[in-house]
Amino acid sequence: MHVFVTGGSGLTGPAVVAELVAAGHTVTGLARSDAAAARLESLGATPHRGSLEDLDSLRGGAEIADGVLHMAFGGDFSDPDDMMRRDRTAIEVLGQALAHSGKPFVSTSGTLVMPPGREGTETDDPDTAGIAGFRIPGERACLAIAAQGVRASVVRLAPTVHGPGDYGFIGMLVATARKTGMSAYIGDGGNRWPAVHRLDAAILFRLALEKAPAGSMLHGAAERGVTLKSIAETIATGLDLPAVSLTQEAAAAHFPSPFMATVYGFDAPVSSTYTQELLGWSPTHPTLLEDLEHGDYLTPPVS
Repeated sequence: MHVFVTGGSGLTGPAVVAELVAAGHTVTGLARSDAAAARLESLGATPHRGSLEDLDSLRGGAEIADGVLHMAFGGDFSDPDDMMRRDRTAIEVLGQALAHSGKPFVSTSGTLVMPPGREGTETDDPDTAGIAGFRIPGERACLAIAAQGVRASVVRLAPTVHGPGDYGFIGMLVATARKTGMSAYIGDGGNRWPAVHRLDAAILFRLALEKAPAGSMLHGAAERGVTLKSIAETIATGLDLPAVSLTQEAAAAHFPSPFMATVYGFDAPVSSTYTQELLGWSPTHPTLLEDLEHGDYLTPPVS
């Protein structure tokens, strides 16, 4: 299969591109810079110059492909409406290029769209008023494409996609602990975060492209929910720092922003049982806490 990929040079994207190439697929990747193009070439993919704002480049990449995987998501997090618009427009353009072809189209969202406080499943309705509500219009745009003769599906990734070089939520927790001299959690730290290793996520994306039925909602979570306290305590042990409970008010000043404090206090467990059974996906790579203990998260930064 010739797959057109957006976001292939980001944090999770290179693992996905490598997985597709290793499985015998041909990959063309959207590249907005020379560095992105070079990264894609190093993975065995062909760069396609353009960006999410360049709708002609998106359309052209999709039209020559046998399937599309859309992972790119960007913009200014202080303007979620703009990020939502960019994502939805990109999905609509990519989907229209595949209309009535029966080809696969896999888009990306996050499990933080699910209602908090209980374990969400793939068939539950997302929380439109939640902290990740700006991802939901993209989900809906993708699923609407299934009615146009496209094998469209959505992969909701766990907020923690962990692995070497991670600069996402867990990387920020570690950096904040180093900066402040303590590894913090909020309240009793019992709120739960789903997690998935980057290499397991890459396999899921490949399986979704190869065989997810039209209209599928998939959860990319190998672990249903790891408590923030256990994450903070593992970081504290590795850095020889105290693990400290903060009030929500104190957390707003401690973490990089009040929004991030809200995110770190979010209780958002999810199940991926349906996804695993539907696609035969069986995560096998290290858990989040194993990765924290034995990976590169706690390696001293190069000065």
